[in-house]
Amino acid sequence: MTDVLFYIVPTVFVLSIVVTIHELGHFWVARACGVAIDCFSIGFGRALVSWRDKQGVEWRIAAIPLGGYVRFSGDENAASVPDQNDLSAMKRAIIEREGEAAVNRYFHFKPVWQRALIAVAGPMANFILAILIMAVFLVVIGNPRGQASVREVQPNSPAAQAGLLPGDILLRADKTPLRGAGDVSAYISLRAKMPIDLTIERAGRIQHVTVVPALAESRDDIRGRVKEGRMGVVLASVSKLEKSSLISAIPDATVEVWNMVKTIGFYLGRLVTGQMPADQISGIIGIGHTAGAVTKASAAGAPDMATMALRVFVSSMLLIASLSVSIGFMNLLPIPVLDGGHLLMYAYEAVARRPLRADFQAAGFRAGLALILGFMLFAAWNDLNRYDVFKFIGGLFT
Repeated sequence: MTDVLFYIVPTVFVLSIVVTIHELGHFWVARACGVAIDCFSIGFGRALVSWRDKQGVEWRIAAIPLGGYVRFSGDENAASVPDQNDLSAMKRAIIEREGEAAVNRYFHFKPVWQRALIAVAGPMANFILAILIMAVFLVVIGNPRGQASVREVQPNSPAAQAGLLPGDILLRADKTPLRGAGDVSAYISLRAKMPIDLTIERAGRIQHVTVVPALAESRDDIRGRVKEGRMGVVLASVSKLEKSSLISAIPDATVEVWNMVKTIGFYLGRLVTGQMPADQISGIIGIGHTAGAVTKASAAGAPDMATMALRVFVSSMLLIASLSVSIGFMNLLPIPVLDGGHLLMYAYEAVARRPLRADFQAAGFRAGLALILGFMLFAAWNDLNRYDVFKFIGGLFT
């Protein structure tokens, strides 16, 4: 039961924070644009608790705490962008029911630029959340700064073939500065079978070597079995924590978040082009396992409850920041069900000066929904394989 709580509670907490902030982004910008809003829900399904604010918005906490949504008044079309005929019918119904002045309060009759702002506000809220969390940690804890050096080179490894030697100091990978062993591992892991220009310092001289990391499989308690680039070295890292000032914290955190966005985009590009194995895609099971494993690792060895709570809180916040960037990025992809898909439709409407036909919208919505559901099932299958669930189940019957 304790193990179950270690995995379920952190997963619900992390996902609830990330999704709620995402939906609040839509909500705040929609309210600023004067959009009529029916409901804001944390979770799905039956409402456990609900109340109405002064503007008539129903706030609810629902039974399934794995998401949430904001529902605008009149938002009944599956693709959330009705065509011209639907708009005319909706407008007549609103006028008959509430009068002509009420039309401008409805999302679908707002200028296209306002609807685009509302759509992009969710992902932007995720990025802002990550920046704020990172800024706090950069001020309070700091970022590792230092150098990574080669302690050992494994025989017949890519590093050995490239000519790396013990004692080499790794300065840059391609044009990216390396500030410690963590930077080296993160850069190499995404670039299996890609030539990398390493700038090194050897005996006081700057040299360049080209290494091509191999795709290797490994396992750890947090990520399970993973396949990533390895060059076959043991690194030593000498670094210190460099704190940001209150003035520089937000810019520094923005750079960190932007680097995370670039990393996700680079990794996704390699997946789409088949340069990385698709079995590395992870989903909700992987998020849950990571949240639970990080929580357990943070709590282990704590001398008292206060220290354990602090460690768990810190690790959870960092996980929220990372997941928030991922959710924000993925929601900007031009898939009809996602915010990026809505932005694509608004771009068409802005150019053509009319909404996309309803049958095209419905077809796009169905295709996008099928793609997302297929992706979720594929990711769940990968997660079950990555954490050897099928091997465990098979072992029960042998």
